[in-house]
Amino acid sequence: MLTAFARAFKTPDLRKKLLFTLGIVVVYRIGTHVPIPGVDYTAVQQCVKEASANQGLFGLVNMFSGGALLQITIFALGIMPYITASIILQLLTVVIPRLEALKKEGQAGTAKITQYTRYLTVALAILQGTGLVATARSGALFQGCQVAGQIVPDRSIFSTIVMVITMTAGTAVVMWLGELITDRGIGNGMSILMFISIAATFPSALWAIKKQGTLAGGWIEFGTVIAVGLVMVGLVVFVEQAQRRIPVQYAKRMIGRRSYGGTSTYIPLKVNQAGVIPVIFASSLLYIPALIAQFSSGTSGWKTWIEANLVKGDHPIYISMYFLLIVFFAFFYVAISFNPEEVADNMKKYGGFIPGIRAGRPTAEYLSYVLNRITWPGSLYLGLIALVPTMALVGFGANQNFPFGGTSILIIVGVGLETVKQIESQLQQRNYEGFLR
Repeated sequence: MLTAFARAFKTPDLRKKLLFTLGIVVVYRIGTHVPIPGVDYTAVQQCVKEASANQGLFGLVNMFSGGALLQITIFALGIMPYITASIILQLLTVVIPRLEALKKEGQAGTAKITQYTRYLTVALAILQGTGLVATARSGALFQGCQVAGQIVPDRSIFSTIVMVITMTAGTAVVMWLGELITDRGIGNGMSILMFISIAATFPSALWAIKKQGTLAGGWIEFGTVIAVGLVMVGLVVFVEQAQRRIPVQYAKRMIGRRSYGGTSTYIPLKVNQAGVIPVIFASSLLYIPALIAQFSSGTSGWKTWIEANLVKGDHPIYISMYFLLIVFFAFFYVAISFNPEEVADNMKKYGGFIPGIRAGRPTAEYLSYVLNRITWPGSLYLGLIALVPTMALVGFGANQNFPFGGTSILIIVGVGLETVKQIESQLQQRNYEGFLR
């Protein structure tokens, strides 16, 4: 990986792309520290120090914003509205025929879907910004902080509208920065911004573990966490690269005096076909009951049960539901993102077949059978990786967003691998040595 980056910096055009990407990253990180108007920055900093800033209902969104959410800055919502909009449109593509037709139109259809994603991102940013402002005004953003109710001194309608517009504009700027990296940088812009947001929280989380440690001044706990993190990175890389290759043979056809086909290839089915999306779905779904209970008044039985069982991350009921939801969403997402019948029809149309399997319906059934078989270990792997923060919470007294656990490590490794592959492919296009090497 380091060799690829070193060679990229020696190539003039790739060096410009890398420096441009680094410049955009610097602008993004500066924006995560600029507070929005109408917020008492001193009170926010006091609450961040008193309360556990990475715990609670807003921990996942705070992680995706690089810690900007609880700082209530102009980039407080971060890239999360765009991620949510992309997932929603990807799910709607299976349900709405118009979107499915656009997806099949190629580049023009993809551009139209991207435009819809932008509109939906702005709408979600307005909703999430309004919710964040209302939560900050009520004092529920920082539970246990004495000055939580003083974070927003001016509670007029004009001040609220200005705060929501500022955060919505910040989300639009983040979306634009990601597209700039995609067009003029090294590519994969939104994922790189997500990578930077999560990586930015690592140093503070690791240092907090060191300060909370009791063995040798906390250095033993610190070293143990680093060692566990390296092992987890190796495990995630191994599983993320694992795939089942189904061989496909194309029959030779004579058209005029030319022969076409006769080649052999394969269909790569990844063990973790769904990626990190099941973890995000499960986390978001488990946040809903706790969020409803937080804003409801009274001491009803259902509210007491939710606060006792579904708020603490180390509760057995929470752990069981979290694990089962991840397994369910892994199968659900794979079912809607990979259509065996469509793949079988395309293979049959172009004269392709799996050796030993008849074309058409038997091929679709075989692909569905293999996909279900490899999704089981993939979903169990996702569930176990996602439970690492809970084990860290019990073993080290760390926060629920343990730096080397769950969503963070999956995104860090996935984006890192994809970025290195893109750089290597661009290097290969510019420095292809062929058979002369």
